[in-house]
Amino acid sequence: MLFNSYPFILLFLPAVLAGYFWLGRRSNLAPAIWLALASLTFYAIGSWQFVALLLLSIAFNYGIGHLLIVAELAPTQRKATLALGVAGDLLVLGIFKYAGFATENINALLGTHLAIHILLPVGISFYTFTQIAFLVDAYRGQVAAYALPHYALFVTYFPHLIAGPILHHKDMIPQFAREETKHPDAHLMLCGVIIFAIGLFKKTCLADGIQPLVALAFEARSPSFDQAWCGALAYTFQLYFDFSGYSDMAIGISLMFGIFLPVNFNSPYKATSIVDFWRRWHMTLSQFLRDYLYIPLGGNRRGRVLRYVNLLVTMLLGGLWHGAAWTFVVWGALHGAYLCVNHAFNALVPDVPALFARPARIAGAVLTFLAVVVAWVFFRAESVAWALRILHAMADPANIVFGREEIAALVMIAVYAALVWLAPNTQDIMGYDHGNRRVGEPLRAGRMRPLVLYAASLVLAFGVLGIQSHSEFIYFRF
Repeated sequence: MLFNSYPFILLFLPAVLAGYFWLGRRSNLAPAIWLALASLTFYAIGSWQFVALLLLSIAFNYGIGHLLIVAELAPTQRKATLALGVAGDLLVLGIFKYAGFATENINALLGTHLAIHILLPVGISFYTFTQIAFLVDAYRGQVAAYALPHYALFVTYFPHLIAGPILHHKDMIPQFAREETKHPDAHLMLCGVIIFAIGLFKKTCLADGIQPLVALAFEARSPSFDQAWCGALAYTFQLYFDFSGYSDMAIGISLMFGIFLPVNFNSPYKATSIVDFWRRWHMTLSQFLRDYLYIPLGGNRRGRVLRYVNLLVTMLLGGLWHGAAWTFVVWGALHGAYLCVNHAFNALVPDVPALFARPARIAGAVLTFLAVVVAWVFFRAESVAWALRILHAMADPANIVFGREEIAALVMIAVYAALVWLAPNTQDIMGYDHGNRRVGEPLRAGRMRPLVLYAASLVLAFGVLGIQSHSEFIYFRF
């Protein structure tokens, strides 16, 4: 089921909200169970064949986690238990996500004709990473014993289950256990609707609106210089508003239940360096890769050379996490290389003179954006060869069409660029503070009410009218 669909907006979400708050008047645990069951229903509507796999994954990880938290195990037994849990998770992820990719490469190397076709369970990357983090923290002694309904809800919580953000048990489970969240809060409900409306508008009007221009580069056999640039930039902005829209909608839906989700998206194209970009793009994935991969590998503690190796390995695996294809491997390698260059530059030039600080920031922002666009070409292309063909066209200004279609595309891209660089993001507009559990304080004080409400109503109307019959979020595929 899609957030940007009439059945979800008009039936599913109101019914789940009504049941949640009705049960909240009678019990503290029943609403959590209701929400977990509703989340499973949400998942089953689109992927019923993988519900059993999701439930087995929850049971397996809860059992391993229970052993690590409660059982009195010797250090070697604890280590073996953690290894069993992580290996089990990675084995399932590997079979469903990478078996076909591995077989293709074996066939290419050995000339064999093996064939494996396995459907990819929706959301498996997100719920697997979420639970691996839980097991590692349980091993480190950083997890309290949780009730099974709260753990199941933490994994299945439908605002995040399909496409993130990657949740952390310390942040979410205490919120699920709080009694206050079981009673409707008019302020949080209003803020949730406004943020959801902004996200819906981004998805249905902005991301879906520019999607046809992507074909200029990615569906043309020989794009010209201007077509290749227009298509690559169109995809750059489509992905931006698609992911940003999903992140807003997830936060807005969750706020209606009184639950604060972590911010996952913070105007990444305003970044002035690639390091800054990864602090703003898919922020929860960046935190996961840092805490559970980069730092355990040694981080920056073993010298500069190993630091760069660790960065490359982390980003390569981060690329492969997005999809089982060489295009994602190249995308991850590019970002790993970008990060190495960025850190090396910072080491060589630790301080920029004050006179050049502003020009340096502008140059850094332009360079970062261009580097990101080049990497997105690999992220979107069907093959590495296809991506190289587009990049070759982008580097050949002698081949220009610049007809009516290309001029119209350029105007549209300019409007999107203005929105990206000049408009405030949703958390700035709404004052969303995940850490302090605050949102919309000016609204609460009555200082912004008429303007914000009128604007939100208009945005919601455009968003609802822009709903298409089947417009999936790009991150559903990961």
